[in-house]
Amino acid sequence: MIKIDARLGGNVTLECLMRKCLLVFSIVLATAAPIALSGCDSTSLETNTAVARAPTPTAEEFSGQVDVGGGRKIYLHCKGSGSPTVILESGFHDSSDTWNVTDTQPPVPKSPAVFPGVATFTRVCEYDRPGTIRYTKPPTLTARSTPVTGPRSLTSMVSDLDKLLTAAKVPGPYLLVGHSFGGMVTRLYAQIHPKQTAGLVFVDAFGTNMKPFFGKDWTSYLELLNHPGTALDTKRGFETIDVDGAIEAVTRAQPLPEVPLAVLSKTKPFALPPGSPKSLLTSLERVWPKVQQTLVDLEPQTPHFLATGSDHYVQIRDPDLTISAIRLVVGRVNNGSPSA
Repeated sequence: MIKIDARLGGNVTLECLMRKCLLVFSIVLATAAPIALSGCDSTSLETNTAVARAPTPTAEEFSGQVDVGGGRKIYLHCKGSGSPTVILESGFHDSSDTWNVTDTQPPVPKSPAVFPGVATFTRVCEYDRPGTIRYTKPPTLTARSTPVTGPRSLTSMVSDLDKLLTAAKVPGPYLLVGHSFGGMVTRLYAQIHPKQTAGLVFVDAFGTNMKPFFGKDWTSYLELLNHPGTALDTKRGFETIDVDGAIEAVTRAQPLPEVPLAVLSKTKPFALPPGSPKSLLTSLERVWPKVQQTLVDLEPQTPHFLATGSDHYVQIRDPDLTISAIRLVVGRVNNGSPSA
């Protein structure tokens, strides 16, 4: 393991987003980030109107809906050129907007968000899972991907990703970047589709070894993940997931292919919604370093980047570090290194 302490040179906090947002999800892993980012550095976010033009894989940039069968369409956005194609997978409840905003603070200069930053050196794609939240003002559920009813299985989420990439003719193999619970999606995708997987980057990702540390609080934790207490919880199609089934699916699947891997981890504590049992936070903070180390141990010579001063949303708080980790793995893939 190679551990890198990535010091930001300043204290990155939730202040900017909390000050400006109408809705704050400063909640445990895999839930939606603070929304409505006026006043924070961000790329231009599209409106919630779905785009319907057909995919054009050879075009420099594509943004629109892709027909994945069964009367369903999923929003996809791709930009840049090069190989491998990077696929950005957002966390629980998050639309692809999470890869297009930043919250760096002085003395750290403003940096490009992850999606446009990666597009400068390779092809990169992001998409909206059904029922995820747009970073608009006010926040809304995405209308760009066809709603589905939950709770969803991890297998169905991986199937959606495979159908999307196939229908859109996105060239593989892919470097899969998963934030939070998105790391479970990318991990199972790699296990099911090893020949289509070139590498993996876990951004403060969820793990399979969490349940024992919560004991009797595990059920409460799962309820909090699926229903974080926001105004959107009761909206039709709001994303919910069978987390126990997801852990079982990853555990039972074949091992990961031997590919280059990198892990980025937060250093600041999680925040829980008001009224949540303090025991949940205690359990979460106790297990999280173990979760991150288990991810590092999946492949030999895996670099472990500690985003000093960053909370769970490392890609927002420290986009430069996130982009650098992706660039590192892209380089290892192109140099033919399996895991070193």
